[in-house]
Amino acid sequence: MSATETPRHFRTLFLSDIHLGTRGCQAELLLDFMRLHDAETIYLVGDIIDGWRLKRMWYWSQAHNDVIQKLLRKGRKGARIIYLPGNHDEFLRGYLGTHFGGVEVVDSVVHEAADGRRFLIIHGDQFDVVVRHAKWLAFFGDWAYMTALNLNTVLNKIRRWLGFPYWSLSAWAKLKVKNAVNFIGAFEQALTGEAKRQGADGVICGHIHHAAMHERFGLTYINTGDWVESCTAVAEHHDGRFEIITWHHLGHQRPALLPAPVNAQAAE
Repeated sequence: MSATETPRHFRTLFLSDIHLGTRGCQAELLLDFMRLHDAETIYLVGDIIDGWRLKRMWYWSQAHNDVIQKLLRKGRKGARIIYLPGNHDEFLRGYLGTHFGGVEVVDSVVHEAADGRRFLIIHGDQFDVVVRHAKWLAFFGDWAYMTALNLNTVLNKIRRWLGFPYWSLSAWAKLKVKNAVNFIGAFEQALTGEAKRQGADGVICGHIHHAAMHERFGLTYINTGDWVESCTAVAEHHDGRFEIITWHHLGHQRPALLPAPVNAQAAE
């Protein structure tokens, strides 16, 4: 590692929706990100392993194994790692309160930032009415989503050959569909409402693969995004500031999607 590749060190890192076990998982980009970013605490905010997909068809590349090893290695070096299962890795909800290789498994937790603010950390599928009340539709949606991701994989192989960076077809399409935009807004409002009910100052979640940071509903809402479409993580600095980091090029950090101060309004 060269002097220009000294890892950035944060108080806390938040990762979600990695979907290990799927071909759409951007494991190589995540490995590169973790190589250059360290933290005292790492929250894995659900859907780290895609149990739904693995039940139907086994896929597990060396890079996926390397992601697990890299996370465990960070834990051995002193990082506290907290795993909050999502709907795709819900099999781990049977082990809440236990430790696996130093990794704590919890359903939700309140994180106190360096500046004293309290954030509810939760995956978010608990507030998705489709997942809760029409699981068959959620499975169908997952199939359609994975079909789009397979198309996205082919498209990005062509883009790389032409020298262009990674681009998410499914993320672009999602934001062009009015119903999807309305769903995102309702999801954000439900999560901030739950944070308010629990007396927290904000919420940090995942689930919908849409990185965001704003205060539209009276509390701070932060979504970590994912490592399938957007390749984003959330970082807390040692002074309590939060930022969204986007990682689309191996070894090169892209500008944050949104301003680093958590009280800044999101730029659409």
